[in-house]
Amino acid sequence: MKKVKYFLMTTLVTCALGMVVSCSDEPDTSNYYTFTGEMMNEYLENHSEFSEFAAIVKRAGMMELLSAYGHYTCFPPTNEAFQAYYKKRGISSIDQLTDADCDTIARTHLVGNMYATSEMNDGVLTTANMNRRYIEVSHDLDNDSNAVVFLNRSAHIIFSMQDDSVENGIMQPITEVLESSNSMLPDVMKLNPNISIFYSALVETGLVDSLYKFRDDSYNAKDYPRYKYTSHVNKETATVPDEKKYGFTAFVPTDSVLKTKYGISTVNQLYEKACEIYDPVYPEDVNTEAHSFDKLKERTNPLNRFIAYHILDRDVKGWNYLTPLNDIGILTTLMNPVDWYETLLPHTMMKFERLTVRKYAGSSVVGQRYINRRYDDDYQIPGTQIQRTTEKEYTQDALNGRYFYIDDIVAFSETTRDIVDNTRIRMDFSTIFPELMTNDIRQNGNPKYQDPDYDETAKYGRNFYFPNGFLKNVTSAGYFIYRRPHDYYDCYEGDEMNLFGNYDITFKLPPVPYEGEWQVRMGYAQEPTRGIAQIYFDGKPQGIPLDMTIGLNDASILGTAWVSDYTGMTTEQLSEDQKTLKNKGYYRGAAGGYRYNGAGGTTTTVFATQTQTFRIVLCTVHMDPKKDHYLRIRSVSSKMGNDNEFMLDYLELVPKSIYGVTDEGQIEDML
Repeated sequence: MKKVKYFLMTTLVTCALGMVVSCSDEPDTSNYYTFTGEMMNEYLENHSEFSEFAAIVKRAGMMELLSAYGHYTCFPPTNEAFQAYYKKRGISSIDQLTDADCDTIARTHLVGNMYATSEMNDGVLTTANMNRRYIEVSHDLDNDSNAVVFLNRSAHIIFSMQDDSVENGIMQPITEVLESSNSMLPDVMKLNPNISIFYSALVETGLVDSLYKFRDDSYNAKDYPRYKYTSHVNKETATVPDEKKYGFTAFVPTDSVLKTKYGISTVNQLYEKACEIYDPVYPEDVNTEAHSFDKLKERTNPLNRFIAYHILDRDVKGWNYLTPLNDIGILTTLMNPVDWYETLLPHTMMKFERLTVRKYAGSSVVGQRYINRRYDDDYQIPGTQIQRTTEKEYTQDALNGRYFYIDDIVAFSETTRDIVDNTRIRMDFSTIFPELMTNDIRQNGNPKYQDPDYDETAKYGRNFYFPNGFLKNVTSAGYFIYRRPHDYYDCYEGDEMNLFGNYDITFKLPPVPYEGEWQVRMGYAQEPTRGIAQIYFDGKPQGIPLDMTIGLNDASILGTAWVSDYTGMTTEQLSEDQKTLKNKGYYRGAAGGYRYNGAGGTTTTVFATQTQTFRIVLCTVHMDPKKDHYLRIRSVSSKMGNDNEFMLDYLELVPKSIYGVTDEGQIEDML
């Protein structure tokens, strides 16, 4: 059997070195692999060491699938692995498995995309297996000191057999049968004795009861047709999500962390720590009836708040999904990739950050992910580090979510509220709605390829639209669409959300950390085919309608005063440029964001240098952190008929402490 010759990655590297190579949208399939003429089904049938798995696949009725052309990765366990699996289950052979068991096992070991070991980065594979579960990836040494890929922390790809190519994919033989839990998140956590204090507090606060939601069985994707649309010159299609699932992600300090750092070994002691943190943040609740160890189920109880803040109402599929996948479109030498997610503690968010800027690393580890970190010239708050995995013997993921170990507690403390969150909060629009992450929508597909016109194959990824009622805290008319990532589109993090038709949408804004004056900004790309919309904050219209056909070099904004290469400006000139734009309600695009110049391109363009990629101030308003605030966007344009389009790329919530510096002649951070 011949090893994979992975052509695409070497082509991109060659292009990056500036050699004379044609970088087209489609790889040359004649060079992509050294084909052997053998299909996956034949591979299994011709290798006796995988006869047990072959029998499983046959019982599952999937041999025909593996005999057809496609792009798959198969992780066949050895016969020895199956003997260990049978012993673990208390059976002796495949004959004691049901057809349903065989179907689950077969689908668990098949992925509908090709992955060489060189593409398997720590976290999870970016495509779920055919059982709709994600395979966890890590790296370590095997017994012969070979560097190998581990799957779900215990099985590993056999070094001497890895990256074996067949006509319809790649074979990656493994040492153990992969298993996925069919339990809900609380039940998986209960089995791990190393987090007993946190789990006990989860139960005693009653929050455990809210973590059993999994799927809305009343939702039926077949009720909604495919939608075709045109955005600028791109002809695309979108479908509704296949399912409507609910999910959760918990960040859990182990018993040893609580004991070592805080001397905590009981739930009562954890309650005392929660009081220490939350009494200063919520002083109005200190003397209430709910402030008692006997009232842990009350939502204003300190321990209830403590536990709730450790949990997100979304299923983040893996460690590598906690921040933008592959750092797409972010200049990581200038700024750390950051995302913000709401927690189960009402009106709070956690800041997630991947450390890439070495200048501000301190004692922290470059490449790792942190919660509530702020490390700059003014503050050195290292944040809480998120561990990639738990111990091998404990399951980390469940049907409706997963949990991660953390090296310290996390809290919406005074420090978090007043320092960490006292910043420009920038959120990709896809992160505002938790359903996009839970239902495997956000960051799906391969961002390097353009789909054919009105593509229905989803070969490179899918676009989705959301029926009214699918997204929590959203009411909408028209079509609300998620466009999958393209690293050469004018989109922060590569993806964007769009409104089409006679649209009218209202959604809840993410919470601000403290009361005061805030700017609500939106980043987008101006196009001549886009329309005009009226913006409302809490039901009140804000200024004149927003016209998405106008760029920064329009006579109504900067006109001929526009300067693309701002890097040559002095600090005084930059300040004046920013202040002039601000007075008209605009800011340049993110200086830390970029796009490639064309599919497969290697040169880049920074958003802040373009007239069409910028930020607009939707409103400057007083915001109360204890109340829900809503933004409404309503089409008021008719020039495009019923093909009106409105782009939502990223949202910014900016406190006066940040946007107000220009009033003093200073410059706001342009990243």
